[in-house]
Amino acid sequence: MNAPQTKSAAPQAKAPKNAISPTRAENYAQWYQQVVKSSDMAEMSGVRGCMIIKGWGYGAWELMQRDLDARFKETGHDNYYFPLLIPLSYFQKEADHVEGFAKEMAVVTHHRLAMKDGKLVPEGELEEPLIIRPTSEMIIGEAMSKWIKSYRDLPLLLNQWANVMRWEMRPRILLRTAEFLWQEGHTAHETYEDAMHETKQMHKVYQDFVEEMLAVPVVPGEKTANERFPGAVNTFTIEAMMQDGRALQAGTSHYLGQNFAKSIGIQFQSREGNLEHVHTTSWGLSTRTLGALVMTHGDDDGMRMPPRVAPQQIIIAPIVRDDAGKQAVMDYCDALRDELKKLSYGGQPLRVRVDKRDIAGSDKRWEWIKKGVPLLLEIGQRDIEGGKVCVTRRDQLAQGKKFIARAEFIASAVAELESIQKGMYDAALAFQKARTVTNITTKAEFDAYFAKDADNSFAGGQGFVRAKWSGDMASLKYLDEHAVTIRCIPFDQDGVEGKCVLTGVPATQDVIFARAY
Repeated sequence: MNAPQTKSAAPQAKAPKNAISPTRAENYAQWYQQVVKSSDMAEMSGVRGCMIIKGWGYGAWELMQRDLDARFKETGHDNYYFPLLIPLSYFQKEADHVEGFAKEMAVVTHHRLAMKDGKLVPEGELEEPLIIRPTSEMIIGEAMSKWIKSYRDLPLLLNQWANVMRWEMRPRILLRTAEFLWQEGHTAHETYEDAMHETKQMHKVYQDFVEEMLAVPVVPGEKTANERFPGAVNTFTIEAMMQDGRALQAGTSHYLGQNFAKSIGIQFQSREGNLEHVHTTSWGLSTRTLGALVMTHGDDDGMRMPPRVAPQQIIIAPIVRDDAGKQAVMDYCDALRDELKKLSYGGQPLRVRVDKRDIAGSDKRWEWIKKGVPLLLEIGQRDIEGGKVCVTRRDQLAQGKKFIARAEFIASAVAELESIQKGMYDAALAFQKARTVTNITTKAEFDAYFAKDADNSFAGGQGFVRAKWSGDMASLKYLDEHAVTIRCIPFDQDGVEGKCVLTGVPATQDVIFARAY
């Protein structure tokens, strides 16, 4: 007698295969490294802690520079350039400032090499060591002390685009590297009111730039005293939330008071004829914002680049089956590119490229998906004959390809790009709001929220905790055991009295607690 037949189980649906492994959920830190690599934005170099920013990453940085530079010029700033090497004696004049950078400074002590026993060795010791700039307050201050003599010379508003060196012990590509690119603004003013207006104005410039260009929502606020820039009286920050819930400081603006002016000797004759010290500010934003782009917008198939900072907004990939029709497809793609480039988005012509490389169409497609190009067009002979274009929106990858009439696509291209830009910002803002907790009022609840992960690490950032804090600086020591800091005192205070989450005493001030990069 045959055994009874059993009904076979229904086939299980296959899990979607992603281009990036591991996924964000599996290992966020490794996922980040893989996205940077697969998008071809940057890679580490042969110099410890230093990176190579490649074409796709540097192209985004160039667009960021262009936009920020225009905003700086609109607010009255001029670009300068100062030396890379700064005499050690300059730093000795400002001990509070130097203390924050002393352990990170790279020092030049010799001025030539000599061959000894078949090896090149440093020779010719310098009379005074030179510091590779970690920031330029000191050398710019020295110059200002020569340029400023009267209130008529104020305000002095300048910016520098440069590289800086800070000896990073635990480098992480695009986020923390020994050498990185940035801009640093430095200004001198007649009064506290003028300097504070400048500090807040540039803080708002950063907020608008990061949200409008990078589609990254931020929390604007002021740093607590222990988190201020070394030597600053006030530091204002914009804090962004990454997809693991950690915070990333995306830009800072500092009111430096008269501290630097007094240590360097930047004085001017006032309107009343008195000799006074200027009030100074500084503000900066660096290439770590490229890392913020990845960690805010990347997904398990690679990078997703916001259209306003995408080096190429539209890629046209010709699909060629044989040599016979190759030229016709290429000519069609070139003509489509030229027509699209007549359109403008964000005040600039559309950035469109035809990818004519002789590689498989599927490889070409996935390369651009991993790079995060906003719109990918794939065009073959059938598309030409049908008067259509095959379109993939990177932000809607799961929806697959869409076939759209050529004229219709051209007419809607700018609107599509704006839809992508806005959609990316809205999604990131929704994530930030969803991962911001406002109902934690006790230390026990705080402990439970920021508990260690299963592997006894702090890998998971969780999110932002917005809670009351009394301002008791001694209470911050408690945060160390959770690897948490106060990211900022948000500007939008509700003024309602509650209890300090760390001490239990009455408090009205809201702060943002989080783990951070």
